[in-house]
Amino acid sequence: MDDLVDVLGFPKAFDKPVVKDSMGTKALYHLKEMWCTSAWTKRSGRLKQCMVSSQVMRNVAGAISSRSLEVLLFTLQPIPVLVHANLVCSRVVGQAAKSKRPKEPGENKIKPVNKKVKPKTPKMKERESTDSSWKSQSILMQVMDKGRFQKLAATLSLSAGESIELRCKGSNVTWNYPSYLDTFKDSRLSIKQLDRYSQLILANSTAADTGEYSCWLQLCNGNKCRKDETKTGSTYIFFTDKEELFVPTPSYFEIVYLNPDKPAVIPCRVTTPSAKVTLHREFPAEEIETDGTDIIYDVKKGFVYQHPTSDHKGIVYCKAESQGAPQISIKYHLLYVEVPKGPPSTTIAASSNRAAVSDSVHVICTVLGEPDVDVNFRWQYPGQQSERPAIIQNFWRLINRGIGHTTRMSKSVLVVEDFEAGDAGNYICIAQNLQGETTVATKVELN
Repeated sequence: MDDLVDVLGFPKAFDKPVVKDSMGTKALYHLKEMWCTSAWTKRSGRLKQCMVSSQVMRNVAGAISSRSLEVLLFTLQPIPVLVHANLVCSRVVGQAAKSKRPKEPGENKIKPVNKKVKPKTPKMKERESTDSSWKSQSILMQVMDKGRFQKLAATLSLSAGESIELRCKGSNVTWNYPSYLDTFKDSRLSIKQLDRYSQLILANSTAADTGEYSCWLQLCNGNKCRKDETKTGSTYIFFTDKEELFVPTPSYFEIVYLNPDKPAVIPCRVTTPSAKVTLHREFPAEEIETDGTDIIYDVKKGFVYQHPTSDHKGIVYCKAESQGAPQISIKYHLLYVEVPKGPPSTTIAASSNRAAVSDSVHVICTVLGEPDVDVNFRWQYPGQQSERPAIIQNFWRLINRGIGHTTRMSKSVLVVEDFEAGDAGNYICIAQNLQGETTVATKVELN
């Protein structure tokens, strides 16, 4: 009977000894049906135990005494919920005897043979790092309606015209956003640093606001501050506008320099990330294939030439399509350059190395370098200490050196009018770029 109790899952109600005799399968099925429909079985979660096969029931049917069945039926009918009752039945006939010993909890429970158990695997923490001290922590969040906050993904799409509020946690936060908002001192942008966070609000957004918005915590020691690389936040926001598929620019024509040792970017960025964008050459008129290797398209940057060559020079433009008529970007003039990197290559010359009193003297400092590298000029001349007036003019232009190579020529011209004896001496020009500086000099004497 213990086996029947285990199979059916009902509680043991009696401890009286019983006599083994045979019992009909029909009566046993009736007992099972009553037990499975009882409220105690449903509440205790034992419905699964009632789903025993008919073969099991037939096997144990002949081993239960009729007296045991009567007692069970009598007990179950008036009292459907049995909690504290105990029932002891005889062993199934034909089962080998076993030594009596204390049974472990759940030992007699019958387990389904073919049940597949899914192995439990421990959950791994996302972005787990071997060194937690270097784990980057995003501090950027978007303020939603009703005071709710939302962590930002790598990209975010909003309709042009919407306003957005971003917050960065920290008491000393620095922001980065599209530079034109600073260039034009746009009043739609406001930034406030509060005690525990910094707030950035952009009102009445436009397609031109599309770009990267990021922030980071500053670690300061006295007057020296550095970026905390472990506490940063960044997202790229698309302000979609069906009338402006390309991010507007202040000019209608841009120069892109193709340098053989670094990638070149044609910055035709879009406001709708799903727009289909293609690159075209103006002459001869054709579409330029983007193979994903030498030329790729990055929705946040534009078309990227990974290994520029002189064959890529010329005038190009971009075309975008998104549920409507295609739109054309501004034109980009691709110029191939090949000049050595380093401090400025500088020369100096005077209009005359001998000048008479009241003459006008021009001293010219010239630098040849990369088209996209700025050059700064400084002068030292004889009349500088006595604050002798001098005119200094700086300018630059691009020159073609043949075979498609383009170079930037930067010049600084110092003019001394009404030359005097005190103006005679050495004229020194100092040219400086990001790689260093070069100093050249020439001498002008009194005639």
